[in-house]
Amino acid sequence: MADLSITPANVVAGSNATRDIGTAGATITAGQAVFLDSATNKWVLSDNNGTGTRQVKGIALNGASLNQPISVLKDGDVTIGATLVPGAAYYLSATPGAICPVADLATGMDSILIGLAKSASVLSVEIQDSGVTL
Repeated sequence: MADLSITPANVVAGSNATRDIGTAGATITAGQAVFLDSATNKWVLSDNNGTGTRQVKGIALNGASLNQPISVLKDGDVTIGATLVPGAAYYLSATPGAICPVADLATGMDSILIGLAKSASVLSVEIQDSGVTL
């Protein structure tokens, strides 16, 4: 298995999406996992290998460069722009901003569920951090 191969132009929030808006603290692409950095109050990439970045608060709905506006899906459905396995669980990857299937979680990574696939293209985002490091 591998990280989802997301086509940013195909990332679209569902009608049940809860969104937030803010400012990008780095270059972000639509479909990447992000969190709000409390020190800068800017959205940055989540990373399961990083220190202080092992958290997810949403999925970027648009691309943005540093200090540009960004819209973030915090909960609800998103057409993720990638091929999913219906019913499968997807987690924060060790690649910054990436999303992976559970099979890609490795020792030392945190188990942070991003959502479950409702279909081959729709991810139902309901972020849950188990607090468990594998």
